[in-house]
Amino acid sequence: METATLNKTAPVSLTPRAIEEVKIIMKDKNVPAEYGLRIGVQGGGCSGMSYLLGFDKKKDNDETFIIGGVEVIMDKKHGMYVMGMEVDFQDGLNARGFTFSNPQAKSTCGCGSSFSA
Repeated sequence: METATLNKTAPVSLTPRAIEEVKIIMKDKNVPAEYGLRIGVQGGGCSGMSYLLGFDKKKDNDETFIIGGVEVIMDKKHGMYVMGMEVDFQDGLNARGFTFSNPQAKSTCGCGSSFSA
């Protein structure tokens, strides 16, 4: 795998709780070492676009960043949609899962995983 972009600031951030949960999932699910955490956007969702979060190999159009010891992979085209976004992990009585706080979103929906830009 190519060296991660070290001198460039990642367009997104992960909270310590999100980093911890990603590491737990990678270990529990035996995610291969050559995979990183892909963060991005895709068309769809009730507001027009939805967030993409999963494990994947780096592709040609990707940039990689190391955040808290986790390799984060992102398609270069997605940066403008997620610039400044924070990914967190909630583990409460009412909700459990990753959450996205995106200052680029002009509107969001109730599910928290869909937005318009």
